[in-house]
Amino acid sequence: MSAIRLEGVSKAYPRYQHFTRGLKQTLFHLPEVLRTLRAQQFLALQDVSVDIDHGETVGVVGANGSGKSTLLGLIAGVLQPQAGTVDVQGRIAPLLELGAGFHPELTGRENIVLNGVLLGLRRAEVVSRLDAIIEFSEMRASLDQPLRTYSSGMVARLGFAVAAHLDPDVLLIDEILAVGDEHFQAKCREKIADFRERGVTIVLVSHALGDILRLCHRVIWLERGRIRASGDPASIIEAYVAASLDPGHR
Repeated sequence: MSAIRLEGVSKAYPRYQHFTRGLKQTLFHLPEVLRTLRAQQFLALQDVSVDIDHGETVGVVGANGSGKSTLLGLIAGVLQPQAGTVDVQGRIAPLLELGAGFHPELTGRENIVLNGVLLGLRRAEVVSRLDAIIEFSEMRASLDQPLRTYSSGMVARLGFAVAAHLDPDVLLIDEILAVGDEHFQAKCREKIADFRERGVTIVLVSHALGDILRLCHRVIWLERGRIRASGDPASIIEAYVAASLDPGHR
């Protein structure tokens, strides 16, 4: 059985607009208004089917708005499809928005425990890994200060340190390899490479094509919510870059 399987998945978002009709006119023309709203939905993903094997590292590339983050959100379970099915085997660690769930009035140390529990660990498990998380973050001097005193980069750095010490079966990564300075970015890449060697299934969304080439077994190219191509990283990225440079490509 695949680690991740999507079959015929579509996801739409409404296009919001300003109504010039009054309430009375809107109610009188409600069927027409509802048809208009349905017609103005934006299809972020359209009939996408993907199988990802256990231990496979898959990169996802595409222009902004092509559906990459929506794909990760569906796999993570934070979004639900309008059509199709999504099946994921095992514990998921979603590195989608580092620091999500942190509380600004708690200290960095307290937020490590909070975030670890939110990501699926028991409190005792987080506490047992606390020293390793602190060492990885390289933020020991700031950990007893409230989070509101941190820069956004420090928050993201702490968030990655927590996520890096989970025991996931599936790791989802969305544009987070630019956290901190070059030294810390190198640590992030090394940690992801370590997950890969341990057989964790990884889905990586990044505009850093060098990271995609270095880390991935396969690449999926999304375009306008559909899979344009999938296969060998070097050939897919070469085609993707060529299309991006083509002035006639839209």
